[in-house]
Amino acid sequence: MNYESRRAQLIKPSPAISVSIQAKELTRQGIDVIDLSVGEPDFDTPMNIIQAATEAMKAGQTHYTAPDGTPELKQAIADAFRRDQRLDFANNEITAGNGAKQIIFNALMATLEPGDEVIIPAPYWVSYTDMVLLVGSTPKVVECPYDMNFKLTASALEAAITPRTRWLFLNSPSNPTGATYSKEELIALGDVVKRHENVMVLADEIYDQIQYGDASPLSFLAANPGLKDRVLIVNGVSKAYAMTGWRLGYAAGPAPLIKVMGKIQSQSTSNPSSVSQAAAIEALSGPQDFLDEARAEYAARREIVFTALEAIPQLRAPRPDGAFYAYVDCSALIGRIAPDGNVLENDSDVARFLLNTARIAVVPGAAFGMSPYFRMSFATSRKALETACDRLGRAVQDLFAVGAG
Repeated sequence: MNYESRRAQLIKPSPAISVSIQAKELTRQGIDVIDLSVGEPDFDTPMNIIQAATEAMKAGQTHYTAPDGTPELKQAIADAFRRDQRLDFANNEITAGNGAKQIIFNALMATLEPGDEVIIPAPYWVSYTDMVLLVGSTPKVVECPYDMNFKLTASALEAAITPRTRWLFLNSPSNPTGATYSKEELIALGDVVKRHENVMVLADEIYDQIQYGDASPLSFLAANPGLKDRVLIVNGVSKAYAMTGWRLGYAAGPAPLIKVMGKIQSQSTSNPSSVSQAAAIEALSGPQDFLDEARAEYAARREIVFTALEAIPQLRAPRPDGAFYAYVDCSALIGRIAPDGNVLENDSDVARFLLNTARIAVVPGAAFGMSPYFRMSFATSRKALETACDRLGRAVQDLFAVGAG
């Protein structure tokens, strides 16, 4: 019996999770592996958020809620958008789900037909293309090169749009590169979108609270207020507030779209956890000190990683403006011979080499639609990063001592 539909055969398991599973298996065997593969804050959820969840459970908030979130949560989300972005949304323009991933899937299910196209700048988050394929539509990948800091330009967007284009996905700050669009760049992209009335923008801004220097969160919609009826902002509490396991994402957008997304969710998972909703209210409405502390720590970790990378001439990566990733160009390693005698033919081979030889887990760039690169997460302790970077430097040095294939 065949247990896999043709649609299911189009997609693949998450590469980042697959690498993390391999790393955990080696660790279980007693091998010291430093896992830099998963995009997850290593901080614990702040105690005020945990206490809010505990109080909600004690108060009996353990029952079904409205399918796409309580009025209280939607109000907290609206208040956060107003505070952080000066954007105004009514409750019927907001939806909450079981993580940002479900929110995106709901949006695609609500709007796409077979033959529709979704423009996805590469490098991209690993799930984007598979989500589009799952709903029977076509991902149209546009490569954004290193010398453009991995960002989509207005001219590249204009060239990619066809009569079948339905969505543009825009992830800023980016996973996997950390690249962040400026106001001028967002306006230029918005001007292109304005000329194509059937194109909507899914602005994935899940990392908007993790930015460096003097940068502050800037939404695509804040830069292009005239496009409010064609923009869906996707966000959540997972990354900013170290709440990945709570599974609470949300979005703000046109009320008719939000209504359809809620209908789809009502027939799939129904409401996100009532306890997680209570926790998210506290995260968004309570003290925000944790954000400043986390940003400062991420900045220190970024310095460790990029100081080390700059000392390895065979590798290069632009310093990210946001998120907590390094997207490393490893083209100089392709063709080298690993200690086991195998030639490194692509970035998947490089990631395998680093896991087996340096005992560090990274994700190959092929997973993000652009090779030859690998992604390193620096959402782990300074000590672990220092050790990992030392191992990386020695592994590359040894690789070049061995020779080329």
